[in-house]
Amino acid sequence: MFVTFLRFSENRTGAPDFMPAHNDWIAQGFADGGAAAGGAILHHGESRDAYDARIAADPFVVQRVVTAETYEIDPKRTAPVLDVLKSAA
Repeated sequence: MFVTFLRFSENRTGAPDFMPAHNDWIAQGFADGGAAAGGAILHHGESRDAYDARIAADPFVVQRVVTAETYEIDPKRTAPVLDVLKSAA
């Protein structure tokens, strides 16, 4: 499982210009089975290389509106509602 934090970067003032493309990117991530909200992304079921490529394609990352910091974790214990994350690790 991957957890990525998006932090504003040098071109943060460009955020409004790239917001529609960023929102489209987020919608595509949901369509592909990922989840995103509030400056952080949770994702599972994809290789690290494929996931890194997905993050690199975010218009906010491309345009240096944000930097992306990704951590790979292997959840061993979860609340029952999050058990799906354990099987994807």
